Amino acid sequence: MGFSVDEVLVRVAPGWREFLEHELSKAYMRDLVVFLQEEHRAGKVVLPPKEFVLRALATVDVPSVRVVVLGQDPYHGLGQANGMSFAVHAGQPVPPSLRNIFREMEQDLGLKGPFDTTLEGWARQGVLLLNTVLTVVQDQPMSHRGRGWEVFTAAVVEHVNRSCPSVVFIFWGAAAAAHRGRVDATRHHVVQSAHPSPLS
Repeated sequence: MGFSVDEVLVRVAPGWREFLEHELSKAYMRDLVVFLQEEHRAGKVVLPPKEFVLRALATVDVPSVRVVVLGQDPYHGLGQANGMSFAVHAGQPVPPSLRNIFREMEQDLGLKGPFDTTLEGWARQGVLLLNTVLTVVQDQPMSHRGRGWEVFTAAVVEHVNRSCPSVVFIFWGAAAAAHRGRVDATRHHVVQSAHPSPLS
């Protein structure tokens, strides 16, 4: 993977830096970085590119978080994953999960497309778009499950739970729902449903 602690800390929004510095010092994260480096040395294409891996934390700072959307793992097609769950860069074809989200927006809310596939408008409103696993090997969904990202995601959820008032946590799919117990439902709002993938 090849990124340094300093490089990662520069990329994230200021409110995340102390939290992230603490997590990066832990053994699970050091092991995860070694694993990612080994994946690269083995010639595997790891997605998203390293500069986008923590993009969700670069886009929405802690004091701005109003909603946390927690999905599964990044899109595994080349050029799709961009570091924010369910989003793709402008000009990319709309993946099935995102297409289902847009369809629900039309049917449930009466909104009319076309919609912005980058979801940057959501992020500007305080929507933290996160996955339980933040990297994947090209064309191999869930290939980085159980390597440490789930521990990191749990820490992010717990940090938001402690630090932010009245956040809406949206858990899409079983992997995300495993983190539901980390949220104080007396202070926050919790929504849980099936993953928007057509396979759910």
